[in-house]
Amino acid sequence: MKKLEGKSILITGGARRLGKYLATMLARQGARVIIHYGHSDAEALETRHEIEAFGGTAHLIKQDLNQLEDVPQVIEFSRQFGPLAALVNNAAIFDAHTWEDTDLDAWNRHLNINLSAPFLLSQAFARSVPPDGRGHIVNILDWRALRPGATHLPYTISKAGLAALTRSLAAALAPRISVNGLALGAILPPAGGGQGTPIHPALPVKRWARLDEVWQALHFLLDAPEYITGEIIHVDGGRHLI
Repeated sequence: MKKLEGKSILITGGARRLGKYLATMLARQGARVIIHYGHSDAEALETRHEIEAFGGTAHLIKQDLNQLEDVPQVIEFSRQFGPLAALVNNAAIFDAHTWEDTDLDAWNRHLNINLSAPFLLSQAFARSVPPDGRGHIVNILDWRALRPGATHLPYTISKAGLAALTRSLAAALAPRISVNGLALGAILPPAGGGQGTPIHPALPVKRWARLDEVWQALHFLLDAPEYITGEIIHVDGGRHLI
């Protein structure tokens, strides 16, 4: 039974890689998918065409999330296609900066796109849900958010902030809106190609994740009982344990 059928769901960063896969799976469940993207015009069009080819519904919204003053417009535009049932904050940048080479521009870009934009989107989404309505927010996190280290400094700090935001909004927006997170591990190789850092030898589940495992977790949170809120589920093969 397609429990998401007919619902409008906004996913940020939905034109490529993991976001594209999740957007496509949402559409296969019958959801009306609003795909936000920043700069990937060709990939966004390709994703929409692929969804429409199997009879799904997808709409595109282009917006640079680093331009914070314009971010709430993404929610306004999305509502043209019907009341939003859910928001998936997936868009993020992931640059390998240490404390030594992190300048103010890199710091601000990571915090703007990975933390401030999800907050502004969540705020606008919550205001769009009627007093008697229900909604879901799912924030895509990283195992590093709960185990900060020295590498990828601005990225890690931004995701740690998003984890805190997830729990704060869960308390603030209850009971109308459930807010949860998925903390991911090794899902896809880096965008530049190659496998990047090898799988940690002590990883309990000794492999990369399958995309369908991320989808199953997202699907659960989008249809979870309203009594589940403020949860961060690790889909990382146990990476946060070591």
